[in-house]
Amino acid sequence: MDTIASLFSFITTPVSWVIVQFHKLYGALFGDDTGWAWGLSIVSLVILIRICLIPLFVKQIKATRAMQTLQPEMKKIQERYKNDKQRQSEEMMKLYKDAGTNPLASCLPILLQSPFFFALYHVLNSIASNKTIGFIDEALLASAQKAHIVGAPLAAKFTDNADKIEALGSSTTNVHIVTAVMIVLMSASQFFTQRQLMTKNVDTTVKTPFMQQQKMLMYVFPIMFAVFGINFPVGVLVYWLTTNLWTMGQQMYVIRQNPTPGSKAQAAFLERFLKRITMNPKVRNKRERNLVKAIVAKGRDRNEYERKFVNGLTKAGLAAQADGTIGPKSGAAVVDEDGEPAEEAPAQPRRQQPKRQSKSQRQAQPTAPQRPGQRTRASSGRTAGESTTSLEKSQGGSEDKSSGRQAGKSGSTGQAKSGRKGQKPKHPSKK
Repeated sequence: MDTIASLFSFITTPVSWVIVQFHKLYGALFGDDTGWAWGLSIVSLVILIRICLIPLFVKQIKATRAMQTLQPEMKKIQERYKNDKQRQSEEMMKLYKDAGTNPLASCLPILLQSPFFFALYHVLNSIASNKTIGFIDEALLASAQKAHIVGAPLAAKFTDNADKIEALGSSTTNVHIVTAVMIVLMSASQFFTQRQLMTKNVDTTVKTPFMQQQKMLMYVFPIMFAVFGINFPVGVLVYWLTTNLWTMGQQMYVIRQNPTPGSKAQAAFLERFLKRITMNPKVRNKRERNLVKAIVAKGRDRNEYERKFVNGLTKAGLAAQADGTIGPKSGAAVVDEDGEPAEEAPAQPRRQQPKRQSKSQRQAQPTAPQRPGQRTRASSGRTAGESTTSLEKSQGGSEDKSSGRQAGKSGSTGQAKSGRKGQKPKHPSKK
């Protein structure tokens, strides 16, 4: 144990210094030897570490989503080069390089947080063993051993024997109840975090091995916390429970404000966004503008929820524009549902209907001479001098019908006499 502690001494000393500084602050409010002072010091240490890790958390989200989009390509490479592992590794590295991602980037927050966890474990273990460590001297050591959190000593563990727990000023019943409740809360918070990630923030249209891995971790992590939690001091359980609650809240914020494309969380987000935009068509911040730009740039590759969002804008008389804003549908930079620049159809001129005239007015107008058999048509653009009366139309139409009837008779008789070429003449009885 001393060898491991010496390996982490580079981080143990800073961690002990941070705890001492927070203890001075909370000790002035609640008392130096109280569980509130030491417990809040550990909680503040967690918050400080997680705030410092926020940039890495953002990078983890981007790397995880990039890996999700690369899963189909990775599967193709594995099937294509399943008999050549070296070529498969080369193609995988090339794929990562082209996409600008790294599979280890999603593990960075956990890897960087682990040294702080081990450092805090060794600090609390030294307190339980009545040993000074880092900036914790004899006076602070005695104060920490007196601190109790809901009746359980800060340095007590679930597996400690009764003599050791009594030496810390408590009973095994109190320690077992407090540690069991904290272990259950740790496991439940971890399970809920993984479950909301699986059910709300995963693209439901793509089935990849990544989803199976997440589903497996959803059940493995809570079991790991339950198994290893009985060997953690109460102070470490406070640290880990605070970390899990922070992760759960952080994940809920990300799912609500920056969901994965194609997930149920994106459907709920776009529905809220559409409702607000229809009431006030103004993009509030850069994040919303980038979201609109991404939807416009996808064009025909939009998913179901993004198409529904675009259709909702169209029904409201709005449209997504190429610069990331929402404007009226008549805007110059408006794009349609397929992502192409929308062109407004030219306005069709209305057809002017001719003025209604009385019978005396129509008869008084001069008429143009008309050839026999010529059909007249009334159009909307004809002037008053070119229009004909309805009486002349009927006379011309009757002449056309009579001439056509006579031509039909002569043609039929001639055809009956001579017969068509290549056909037999009709029998006289069938005429």
